[in-house]
Amino acid sequence: MPFNSRLDRYIFRLTIVPLLGVFVLAASLLVLDQMLRLFRFVTTEGGPVGVVFQMLGALLPDYASLAIPLGLLLGTLFAFRQLALSSELDVMRAVGLSYTRLLRVPYAITIVLMAINAALVFYIQPVSKYYYEELQFDLRSGALGASIKVGEFTTLADRMALRIESSEDSGRQLEGIFARIVTEDGQVLSISAREGRFLSTNDDPDTIILRLSDGTIVQDPAGQSPRVLSFSMHDLPIDLPTIQSFRQRGEGEAEYILPELLRIGWSDSSSETQRNASQASFNYRMVELAMMLFMPLLAVALAIPPKRSTSALGVFVAVVLVVAYHKVNQYMQDFAALGRIDPVLGLWGPFAVLVGLILWWFWQIAYMPGGQPIGALENAFAKILKRIGRILRPRRRADAYRAEQAS
Repeated sequence: MPFNSRLDRYIFRLTIVPLLGVFVLAASLLVLDQMLRLFRFVTTEGGPVGVVFQMLGALLPDYASLAIPLGLLLGTLFAFRQLALSSELDVMRAVGLSYTRLLRVPYAITIVLMAINAALVFYIQPVSKYYYEELQFDLRSGALGASIKVGEFTTLADRMALRIESSEDSGRQLEGIFARIVTEDGQVLSISAREGRFLSTNDDPDTIILRLSDGTIVQDPAGQSPRVLSFSMHDLPIDLPTIQSFRQRGEGEAEYILPELLRIGWSDSSSETQRNASQASFNYRMVELAMMLFMPLLAVALAIPPKRSTSALGVFVAVVLVVAYHKVNQYMQDFAALGRIDPVLGLWGPFAVLVGLILWWFWQIAYMPGGQPIGALENAFAKILKRIGRILRPRRRADAYRAEQAS
């Protein structure tokens, strides 16, 4: 059959719709999980709210590298599950279509997604991680701007404490101002004003002007009586803090792109710590990428429930298996980076075990008559549900009897 046959288009529609849905759902859940924490962090540092979305955008490649394999797995699984439940799969098998033939479209999608994921994990992710760290640094250093918090004292230039009652025009127009300043000669100035506005200067970009209106200045020189001065307008210069430049990319192995990983990980000039970390990161990215080749086989093995059953246990097992394998890889990468285990053994060992399990399951479902990879687990799950039903049934009858007596 040609690749553009009606069957291929049908399987493509069945696969791509849940694939995109799972990808969007997984990425959205991961982003929402971080959004509240980022909002809290940005608010605490006094930065603009818009930087939250920049930071979320920098995290998207990291989340996409996990959401893409999960979407591929569940998209293929839901497609073949629908074919199995509607008995279309039995008809296709009866007319001589093998699972290898039916997996042609899922594997075409897999090759495309592997290319996208390879670009993500080897080139886009390292740069986005560095950009995320740079945004965090800029927030802490004030390079992105700091907001004056209403009703709280804000320290400026380590010698001025400023408090305002209200703020307008994105923080440029202030009302109800109180400031306490310690001058270079040790004098303490207490200033109150009805309103004020921040103005920039052309002469010195490191200094801004706070123009105050309708206020008073209380001078408290050492050993002298305090003096009170009233003003209708007063310009208060404020020195901006010196902002340090952010480090260069490449502090950690997570920020290395593929050529840098290969150069540092297998270079005699690199230290042992650098080699271990780079080799661990390279092998971790490779096993995560290589596992995508076996996602369609795992999906088919877990998608087809036993006859006369609509159990969704295979979906649950697939998600748990993939997430658990991802966590195992992360732990092994950390151990390998510390030099406690060889990265090839620590990362490709679990990969070989899981691949062997997937191939055995697929062989059972595809080539063994009546084969059911998780049949024993399905039977145990069904027995547990029956026992739970027997326990709950007397309680339901008792509740119904009490309700009848009460009425």
